[in-house]
Amino acid sequence: MLRVLIVEDNRIFREAFKKGLLDYFPSMVIEEAPNGEEALQKIKEGLPGLIFMDVRLPGINGLQLTQKVKKDFPDITIAILTDYDLPEYRQAAVQYGADRFYVKNSLSGTSLRRSFNRFRRVCLRSHFPLL
Repeated sequence: MLRVLIVEDNRIFREAFKKGLLDYFPSMVIEEAPNGEEALQKIKEGLPGLIFMDVRLPGINGLQLTQKVKKDFPDITIAILTDYDLPEYRQAAVQYGADRFYVKNSLSGTSLRRSFNRFRRVCLRSHFPLL
Protein backbone atom coordinates (compact mmCIF):
# COMPACT_ATOMS: atom_id res chain seq x y z
CA MET A 1 0.00 0.00 0.00
CA LEU A 2 1.40 3.36 -1.05
CA ARG A 3 1.65 6.04 1.66
CA VAL A 4 1.20 9.61 0.43
CA LEU A 5 1.37 12.95 2.22
CA ILE A 6 -0.36 16.05 0.84
CA VAL A 7 1.18 19.25 2.21
CA GLU A 8 -1.21 22.05 1.28
CA ASP A 9 -2.58 24.95 3.31
CA ASN A 10 -5.78 25.31 1.25
CA ARG A 11 -8.16 22.87 2.94
CA ILE A 12 -10.63 22.79 0.04
CA PHE A 13 -7.94 21.98 -2.54
CA ARG A 14 -6.28 19.47 -0.18
CA GLU A 15 -9.52 17.56 0.38
CA ALA A 16 -10.51 17.63 -3.31
CA PHE A 17 -7.05 16.46 -4.36
CA LYS A 18 -7.18 13.65 -1.81
CA LYS A 19 -10.60 12.57 -3.06
CA GLY A 20 -9.34 12.59 -6.65
CA LEU A 21 -6.33 10.46 -5.74
CA LEU A 22 -8.50 7.96 -3.88
CA ASP A 23 -10.87 7.72 -6.85
CA TYR A 24 -7.95 6.55 -9.01
CA PHE A 25 -5.99 4.70 -6.31
CA PRO A 26 -8.42 3.41 -3.65
CA SER A 27 -5.79 1.42 -1.73
CA MET A 28 -3.59 4.47 -1.18
CA VAL A 29 -3.08 5.67 2.41
CA ILE A 30 -3.17 9.47 2.37
CA GLU A 31 -2.17 11.81 5.17
CA GLU A 32 -2.62 15.57 5.08
CA ALA A 33 -0.70 18.49 6.56
CA PRO A 34 -1.60 22.19 6.29
CA ASN A 35 1.94 23.44 7.03
CA GLY A 36 5.59 22.42 7.14
CA GLU A 37 5.76 21.78 10.86
CA GLU A 38 2.89 19.31 10.79
CA ALA A 39 4.31 17.74 7.62
CA LEU A 40 7.65 17.03 9.31
CA GLN A 41 5.85 15.42 12.23
CA LYS A 42 3.78 13.19 9.92
CA ILE A 43 6.85 12.24 7.88
CA LYS A 44 8.65 11.07 11.03
CA GLU A 45 5.57 9.18 12.27
CA GLY A 46 4.90 7.24 9.08
CA LEU A 47 7.42 7.62 6.31
CA PRO A 48 5.51 8.32 3.07
CA GLY A 49 6.80 7.17 -0.27
CA LEU A 50 5.43 10.23 -2.03
CA ILE A 51 4.76 13.82 -0.94
CA PHE A 52 2.71 16.37 -2.85
CA MET A 53 4.07 19.73 -1.66
CA ASP A 54 2.58 23.18 -2.14
CA VAL A 55 5.14 25.96 -2.59
CA ARG A 56 3.45 28.65 -0.52
CA LEU A 57 2.90 27.37 3.00
CA PRO A 58 2.62 29.14 6.34
CA GLY A 59 5.97 29.12 8.15
CA ILE A 60 8.61 27.21 6.19
CA ASN A 61 7.78 27.30 2.48
CA GLY A 62 7.42 24.17 0.39
CA LEU A 63 10.74 24.56 -1.38
CA GLN A 64 12.67 24.89 1.88
CA LEU A 65 10.72 21.95 3.29
CA THR A 66 11.53 19.91 0.18
CA GLN A 67 15.24 20.57 0.70
CA LYS A 68 15.04 19.52 4.35
CA VAL A 69 13.05 16.35 3.61
CA LYS A 70 15.38 15.34 0.77
CA LYS A 71 18.40 15.86 3.04
CA ASP A 72 16.95 13.67 5.80
CA PHE A 73 14.94 11.22 3.65
CA PRO A 74 16.44 11.16 0.12
CA ASP A 75 14.31 8.21 -1.04
CA ILE A 76 11.01 10.07 -0.63
CA THR A 77 9.62 11.27 -3.94
CA ILE A 78 8.45 14.89 -3.79
CA ALA A 79 6.10 16.46 -6.32
CA ILE A 80 5.70 20.22 -6.10
CA LEU A 81 2.15 21.55 -6.48
CA THR A 82 1.70 25.23 -7.23
CA ASP A 83 -0.72 27.73 -8.72
CA TYR A 84 2.22 29.53 -10.33
CA ASP A 85 3.82 28.20 -13.50
CA LEU A 86 6.87 30.43 -13.23
CA PRO A 87 10.33 29.51 -14.54
CA GLU A 88 11.92 30.59 -11.26
CA TYR A 89 9.64 28.21 -9.32
CA ARG A 90 10.54 25.34 -11.64
CA GLN A 91 14.27 26.11 -11.31
CA ALA A 92 14.00 26.39 -7.53
CA ALA A 93 12.07 23.11 -7.34
CA VAL A 94 14.91 21.33 -9.15
CA GLN A 95 17.54 23.12 -7.06
CA TYR A 96 15.82 22.13 -3.79
CA GLY A 97 15.50 18.49 -4.85
CA ALA A 98 11.91 18.06 -6.06
CA ASP A 99 11.29 15.09 -8.33
CA ARG A 100 8.22 16.49 -10.14
CA PHE A 101 6.54 19.85 -10.69
CA TYR A 102 2.79 20.24 -11.26
CA VAL A 103 0.72 23.34 -11.84
CA LYS A 104 -2.56 22.85 -9.96
CA ASN A 105 -4.91 24.10 -12.65
CA SER A 106 -3.30 21.87 -15.30
CA LEU A 107 -3.43 18.61 -13.33
CA SER A 108 -5.23 15.79 -15.04
CA GLY A 109 -6.01 12.25 -14.04
CA THR A 110 -3.86 11.04 -16.93
CA SER A 111 -0.75 12.97 -15.85
CA LEU A 112 -1.16 11.80 -12.25
CA ARG A 113 -1.68 8.19 -13.35
CA ARG A 114 1.52 8.33 -15.44
CA SER A 115 3.46 9.74 -12.49
CA PHE A 116 2.14 7.12 -10.09
CA ASN A 117 2.91 4.30 -12.51
CA ARG A 118 6.44 5.67 -12.96
CA PHE A 119 6.81 5.94 -9.18
CA ARG A 120 5.60 2.35 -8.69
CA ARG A 121 8.09 1.04 -11.26
CA VAL A 122 10.94 2.82 -9.48
CA CYS A 123 9.79 1.37 -6.15
CA LEU A 124 9.63 -2.14 -7.55
CA ARG A 125 13.07 -1.89 -9.19
CA SER A 126 14.65 -0.61 -6.00
CA HIS A 127 12.75 -3.04 -3.77
CA PHE A 128 11.33 -0.02 -1.96
CA PRO A 129 8.11 -1.16 -0.29
CA LEU A 130 4.91 0.57 -1.29
CA LEU A 131 3.95 0.45 2.38
